[in-house]
Amino acid sequence: MKLPNGPQTPAVVQMLRWIISPMSFLEACAAKYGDMFTLKLENNSPPLIFVSNPQVLQQILTNDTKEFAAPGDTNLLFESLLGKRSVITISGAEHQRQRQLLLPPFHGERMRSYSQVISDITEKIISQYQIGQSFNIRSAAQTITLRVIMQAVFGLDEGPRADKLQHFLGEILEKGSSKLSVALLYFPSLQRDFGPINVWGRQMRRQQETDRLLYAEIRERREQPDSSRTDILSLLMSARDEAGQVMTDEELRDELMTLLIAGHETTATAIAWAFYWIHKLPSVRQKLLQELDSLADNPDPNAIFKLPYLNAVCCETLRIYPVAMLTFPRVVKTPVSLGGYDLEPGTGVIGSIYSIHQREDLYPQPKQFKPERFLERQFSPYEYLPFGGGARRCIGLAFAQLEMKLAIAKILTSRELELVDNGEIRPQRRGLVTGPNRPIEMVIKSQRQVKSHISQIKELQEMKTTA
Repeated sequence: MKLPNGPQTPAVVQMLRWIISPMSFLEACAAKYGDMFTLKLENNSPPLIFVSNPQVLQQILTNDTKEFAAPGDTNLLFESLLGKRSVITISGAEHQRQRQLLLPPFHGERMRSYSQVISDITEKIISQYQIGQSFNIRSAAQTITLRVIMQAVFGLDEGPRADKLQHFLGEILEKGSSKLSVALLYFPSLQRDFGPINVWGRQMRRQQETDRLLYAEIRERREQPDSSRTDILSLLMSARDEAGQVMTDEELRDELMTLLIAGHETTATAIAWAFYWIHKLPSVRQKLLQELDSLADNPDPNAIFKLPYLNAVCCETLRIYPVAMLTFPRVVKTPVSLGGYDLEPGTGVIGSIYSIHQREDLYPQPKQFKPERFLERQFSPYEYLPFGGGARRCIGLAFAQLEMKLAIAKILTSRELELVDNGEIRPQRRGLVTGPNRPIEMVIKSQRQVKSHISQIKELQEMKTTA
């Protein structure tokens, strides 16, 4: 079986490049080998084919249950954090069952009911920063998204358990974002303490404390059921599969961790990048403010969600530096021809989201931030896929988009901000995803007062009367 070309360096060298500078590694490979190349990241595992051709990716993602499989055991990197029963780490019928149980809270009226929570929490957090005070927008966004997900998932905003959970989750994500922590995930033999170097042990103790709090919350809800609650945990506890079975405590714990981690860190990073680009490019900021100000008479969350330029800004933010660099891996089930290569069962393939989003033929001048791309044409789900695709497409993508748009709109319409430093900020690895390579520092210049169209007319009439 002939595989696409790829680097001939030892697996450990390829793995180190992938851990240390994944985006430059992907760019170098795409430039040298084209839109399909093979990497060997582990000595004892078969090579993995990276794909950045939309047509080839469409063949993979639309055949998730036929020619290809999306097994959870290829996602074991996440197991120490999310658990064995997470929707990310399970496979087949079990995976399908969990997705069906998880989907209802993220659709329709259920999702829109979180709009007020998002707006209120955003205002509460941003109001803590004074005029003239500089702050890290990513840290502020992290606080917003964590509070939102805590309230949406648990119905908890304040209280000892909520405070402790927020503290431990923040520590797990912050300490786990270093390249050393990532190396420990990719090299399981290093997952132990080495004398004074006990990075893994400390992380596991934080995880145990988080688990203790989660199981306590689950136990309390089981003992004191409340049918009036509409938070996601309550909905999941009352949900039943086709056989009438409820989720076990372990399944609930693992799905809660998945929602808390995936629904917090990634959205915060996207919001931070959006503020960077909006304020780095004055024309983008001006167009966006004009559009947002046009809603002053009716700042309805549904109207904000549908704003075309705001949507384009969010889409371009997720295109240029996608938080997730790759789709989840797929494995060939039956002999298949893919992009001109005949592949045998067991061959691993993975979509390179970052590489697709950097294709010159799809996105001319891909390094330039141009929201207009998304106003001028519509991209297929295989050309633009910040939330992955196929059977493992992100369940919370609509929630993430709603949160991103409402948080940006709330802050921009109520505060005048600017970047402390207008210098370039680049993406780098942050844990298993990406993030800015340095803090995005912003300062609040003043409060913004947006006058509605009606109040402007009244003012003009009053001026004419007094004149």
